[in-house]
Amino acid sequence: MARPQTQQPLEHRLLLTATLCLMAGGAVMVYSASSARTLLEGSGDGTAYLVKYLVYGAIGLALMQVLSRHGLEWVRRQTPWILLGAFVLLVLVLIPGLGVKVNGARRWLGVGPVQFQPAEIMKLALVLHCSAVIAARPKLAKDLRTLAGPVLGVGAAAVLLVFAQPDLGTALVICFTIAALLVAAGVPIRQLLLVAAVGAVLVLIFALIEPYRRARLTSFLNPWADAGGAGFQSVQGQIAIGSGGLFGLGPGQSVQKIFYLPEAHTDFILAVIGEELGVAGICTLLLLYGMIGYAGLRTAKAAKGAYAKLLAAGLTSLILCQALLNTYTVLGLAPLTGVPLPFISSGSTSLIVLLCSMGLLLNIAGGGSAHLQSVRAPRDGRERDRSAEDRDRRRRHGGPRGAGDRHRRRAAG
Repeated sequence: MARPQTQQPLEHRLLLTATLCLMAGGAVMVYSASSARTLLEGSGDGTAYLVKYLVYGAIGLALMQVLSRHGLEWVRRQTPWILLGAFVLLVLVLIPGLGVKVNGARRWLGVGPVQFQPAEIMKLALVLHCSAVIAARPKLAKDLRTLAGPVLGVGAAAVLLVFAQPDLGTALVICFTIAALLVAAGVPIRQLLLVAAVGAVLVLIFALIEPYRRARLTSFLNPWADAGGAGFQSVQGQIAIGSGGLFGLGPGQSVQKIFYLPEAHTDFILAVIGEELGVAGICTLLLLYGMIGYAGLRTAKAAKGAYAKLLAAGLTSLILCQALLNTYTVLGLAPLTGVPLPFISSGSTSLIVLLCSMGLLLNIAGGGSAHLQSVRAPRDGRERDRSAEDRDRRRRHGGPRGAGDRHRRRAAG
């Protein structure tokens, strides 16, 4: 007779459902946003980006499945090596001849069409590292100064390497994610606000140093003032969303995606969604991210053990911070950052890393943290029970007693 399968918790089902729905919608929108342009450019039959999305999505889903079942304990042991590897890759990106330079930014490693972005790996590595450090020494979270070296110092080093590529968007996602994780760990809000103020000043200075970053900042404040130059992408994104209205022009009917909207299948895919599916489509997308946020935070609250709680909070924050930053950018509420929309935008490393993050979150939601917390406890309990059984057996058979039994007999006498 087959053993009945136990039903997964509600949080697990919500996370899995939202992720699969986002990926299904992502495949449709990537094809819609890229097919017309590639056909008109004579670059193939229009399915190149869809095939790429499906291939990397399949790899990511396979890794998500593995991590959701067996990955939490292994990842915790390998966290130092994952972090070290991410730092090494970030350094290699900056070496001329190794790092691939595209549009003035050196962010990729690889050869030909097979390339990956080490900064995406660093985002997950930092969440794993910070969760492990704070869980191992909870007293560190009582004062931000005690976190300066093991958490803030490591995070700052990673952010500086990402800045050097340059990749302001990924650096901001890292900062927001670590800040959210520190809030979950119980770090005083006043101290975090002070660090945030200092960080905002440094980001402003960094943005004003380079002319193209300065142009992005000024175009964010008033993109229509230079609609044909620095503000072109923001203006075209707003036109796309505005022309979509409440329910959109219909799937595949976007006009802005054809030679008007740069990066329509990656950074600005939300604008294509707004034009084809309208405000209703954007609200549905935000609802799915809301499901991830709700289920992820409930998972963090119900998780057993400090490490699982912090990791669930950090992984949820990573997905939501990236989604919100992309949304704000497309809506004109934040400067252009080049951050892809999680599970929707065409991309290789980002899609795989986020699916791995979801796999770990599903592991915690499904009760994987209980096994992680109780690895030592059953062993110690079995040893105590075995010792007690041995003592009882010796008493019954008149065998030699241990030293503890002799001391107790003398005290009784």
